[in-house]
Amino acid sequence: MPSMKPIKLLLTALLVIASTSAPALESDTREKVEIKADKSKADLPNGTIVYSGRVRISQGTLLINADELRVEATDNKDVKVLVATGTPATYQQMMENGKLAEAEAGEIRYSLQDRILTLSHNAEMRQSGSLVKGDTIQYDLDQQKLLAESSGDEQITTIFLPADADLKPEPEPKPEPEQAPVEPKQGEQQP
Repeated sequence: MPSMKPIKLLLTALLVIASTSAPALESDTREKVEIKADKSKADLPNGTIVYSGRVRISQGTLLINADELRVEATDNKDVKVLVATGTPATYQQMMENGKLAEAEAGEIRYSLQDRILTLSHNAEMRQSGSLVKGDTIQYDLDQQKLLAESSGDEQITTIFLPADADLKPEPEPKPEPEQAPVEPKQGEQQP
């Protein structure tokens, strides 16, 4: 029978990660969605708009930067999904606990209605010193549920810090001051 120790260790790690996570700021959902880009191309009958070049999406503390953004709308023209692509596309948002969550991936898909963030293609998510990496990461901003998956022979990577870890960087040692060579005074001889 296999040992329960690895399972207990994994469960402990997952609980620590979950405890450092928090829901995204509720106030962000009441903020306007603002999109800035170099260019946009709209296909209004099909409910899509494509933005390209230095794309920046913001909604409250949520910020996504990308090379391209595809906006998909419902039949009644409400924005449904934002799909950002880049090398990489990046995401950041303040959580209710006051900590910043950050992520990056080749593609970031954000569903405004259900507030689910899906990172694909070299996905990475960081918060409070913890890290999750995989081919795909799906994160429910409200329910705090995370699913990470790998592809092929790759595995997901999870790094976490214990809840009581000190996140302050070690101070760098100060270099000793260099002593300038002492010039002999006029009339003195050098040894």
